[in-house]
Amino acid sequence: MSEKGTKRREWVKNVAIIFLTVLLILTFFSRTIQNYSLPEVAAQYVQSGTITAKIRGTGTVESGDPYEVNVTETRKVASVAVKAGDTVQEGDVLVYLEDSESEELKTAQKALTDAREAYDKAIVQKDVESGMVQESNNVSTTSYRQQLNAAQRAVKNAQNEVNRLQRESTNLTGNASNELLEAYRSAQNAMNDATAAATAAKNHYDNIVAQYDYYSGILEDVTVSGGNLLPTDMTLEDVEKRVNELAQQQIDAQRAMLDTQASAANATLNCERAKANLDSSQASANGSLEVAKALLADEERKLEELSARINTVLGIEGLYTDLQEAQEAYDEALEKSVDSVITAKIAGTVTTMNAVAGKEVSAATPVAILQPEGKGYSMSFTVTNEQAQRLSVGDRADLVNSWRYDDVEVTLANIRPDTTNPGANKLLTFNVTGSVTAGQSLSVSVGQRSANYDAIVPNSAIREDNNGKFVLVVESKSSPLGNRYIATRMSVEVQASDDTQSAVSGLSGSEFVITTSTKPVEAGQLVRLANNS
Repeated sequence: MSEKGTKRREWVKNVAIIFLTVLLILTFFSRTIQNYSLPEVAAQYVQSGTITAKIRGTGTVESGDPYEVNVTETRKVASVAVKAGDTVQEGDVLVYLEDSESEELKTAQKALTDAREAYDKAIVQKDVESGMVQESNNVSTTSYRQQLNAAQRAVKNAQNEVNRLQRESTNLTGNASNELLEAYRSAQNAMNDATAAATAAKNHYDNIVAQYDYYSGILEDVTVSGGNLLPTDMTLEDVEKRVNELAQQQIDAQRAMLDTQASAANATLNCERAKANLDSSQASANGSLEVAKALLADEERKLEELSARINTVLGIEGLYTDLQEAQEAYDEALEKSVDSVITAKIAGTVTTMNAVAGKEVSAATPVAILQPEGKGYSMSFTVTNEQAQRLSVGDRADLVNSWRYDDVEVTLANIRPDTTNPGANKLLTFNVTGSVTAGQSLSVSVGQRSANYDAIVPNSAIREDNNGKFVLVVESKSSPLGNRYIATRMSVEVQASDDTQSAVSGLSGSEFVITTSTKPVEAGQLVRLANNS
């Protein structure tokens, strides 16, 4: 057992020695292994110095004073006599046209025919009086408006009068009607009072007569028949006295009854007269209302007839105006109709030919564009405001691949705001002379001013993302295993550039900037310096 234990301990010790040896080797060589897995970068320190900034751009050559050959009507092309690039003299034939009427002339002819038919048809269908045609030519719209306004005012006034009489007839709001109504009501009240008084007097008289008959019967029964019907509390003398008193009261009551009946009859007569006056006033008001309504209807009829006449006359006038305009359009189209050929009005070079045999040409597109003889060309492109500040009108531009051009000269002629972004950009326009043609593309560089700058880096060091332009700076950090190099982002703004380097702001001047790398590098990533394992 002891021998086996000894062998086991020896085996464990050997494994431990091997593990520690491997660990030591990995520790010493880890930096080298890691460095070979990192991107290798080339870097250099920021420098100061001078930059001669060149501004580059590409533009399309355009005619400096292009002459467009246009037609005024649509015609079909029979054949084309010249092509782009040909030189022509004034009077040379450019295009031959088919010998037929233009579409514009045909359209104008049809419009004239339609307008004349519409005018004649309106006169027949609307049964126009002979004077209406003359009236449509002589009477102004202002006069019609005045006539309509007068007729409308007459209708409005008649309507107001109808409304006033309607209120008087319905509500008796007029002063005369109010007085008659009050008189009628007073007479009616007097009649009612008189009738009530006559009724009371009649009742009083009947009561007296009844008493007189009663006491006279008693007296006759006692004195003539010897009866004994005297009331217990009266003597014969009392009955005789009472009969005599009632006889006098009967006479007075009869007189009073007749007087009140006469008053009642008179009050009734007065009430009837007041009612008759009121009815007569109402009838008169109703009559005035009917007259006013008839006047309103007449004014409305006059307005309707006037409106119909004016509409007819104006309709004729409008159709006549359409006829005149159609005639003028036809005459103009006839006058503008071109011959069967289109010729050059100036001498120059054909830069564009849009006419094609068998196709139509129209006023919408120039038939051809000529570069006038002796006139130059131009080209333009956009730069930033900061770039434009380094240029002046008159600066000579250098052509890229100048060996391809023999006698071409490009000169800056104008600096103005770019209409698409006037706050940030300028549009450079150049005069171009020499052997060029319209539509040709030229690339140029312009600007010869030099300036000193504190921070200059190679163009390859400048990078750009969504947040703008930047450079990656190598920063060194110490560790137990040696120095580590980290790529750090620093934002910059380019102040000037030439073919190889750029002046930037945002750096102090002592940074060690990355120019190239064997792999893509991002900010914060460890890197390996070239020639530094």
